[in-house]
Amino acid sequence: MLIDEVDIILRAGHGGAGKVSFYPKEKAGPDGGNGGRGGDIYINTTSDLTALNQFTKKKIIEAERGEPGSTFCKSGRDGKDIEIAMPVGTVIKDKLSGDETEFNQVGERVLICKGGIGGRGNAELKSARRTTPMHAQKGMPGQERELSVVLKLIADFGLIGLPNSGKSSLLNELTAASVKVADYPFTTLEPNLGVLDGKIIADIPGLIEGASEGKGLGIKFLKHIEKVGLLLHTVAVESEDIEGDYQSVIHELETYNPELIKKKEIILLTKSDLVDKKQLEDTQKRLKKFKKQILPVSIYDFESIERLKEVLNS
Repeated sequence: MLIDEVDIILRAGHGGAGKVSFYPKEKAGPDGGNGGRGGDIYINTTSDLTALNQFTKKKIIEAERGEPGSTFCKSGRDGKDIEIAMPVGTVIKDKLSGDETEFNQVGERVLICKGGIGGRGNAELKSARRTTPMHAQKGMPGQERELSVVLKLIADFGLIGLPNSGKSSLLNELTAASVKVADYPFTTLEPNLGVLDGKIIADIPGLIEGASEGKGLGIKFLKHIEKVGLLLHTVAVESEDIEGDYQSVIHELETYNPELIKKKEIILLTKSDLVDKKQLEDTQKRLKKFKKQILPVSIYDFESIERLKEVLNS
């Protein structure tokens, strides 16, 4: 299961309290140490696209508190920092401020919540006018943030199309993926990934009319198309309304984000083995008005699959 959206709460560590203490009478004077700093929280980006699955059960992450100061001017230990792995392509949004941060490279490391400073002990609060302070400072709370976390897949190629248009079968044939396929809509309920000669292909779950308004699987997966380099638009050749099927998906992309229809796109006429040569040629002629490259493909036609691989590797 691929978790691609989650709300989490991050709490950096609370600073430790300062100590009120005095040396033995023969030395006199305050000796209370400072409290330790609360732990910070960092985000590290990883190539593991399943990294958000860590939040399935635990949605509140807290860093360690700083330890309180001790006698003989000893400072408390700082709280341990926390490193949170998030997949490349993650966008985090602060629900309070609305600020957004994108992570588009593996290995990025960002401080996301700062730990609270420790309180000063009475030894440090000593002054010429106040030689025996009877109090110490409390530690400060760490930064807390409520975040909306969204993963937008970064892939070279994105398979899009209506449900049951052959996307998952094609992904399995092109790559070493092993995606469940069946002859009914919404077999694919989450994005699936495969690798072809080092390039990532994402199988985006089927879109239906009204998807941009939340119908069917809705906008849950439209976001994954935003970072895809090339769209592979699958249209089942045996459809009774080829042009309508194509335009339906394009309309949903444009409604969601007009920039999506500016992406480079190839139309894949899938299941081409189910029609004769003349019908296939007629279908291609009807789709030429969309001014896209058109490739007939079938998972049962080795040559068509090899031809598609050559195009993707060019």
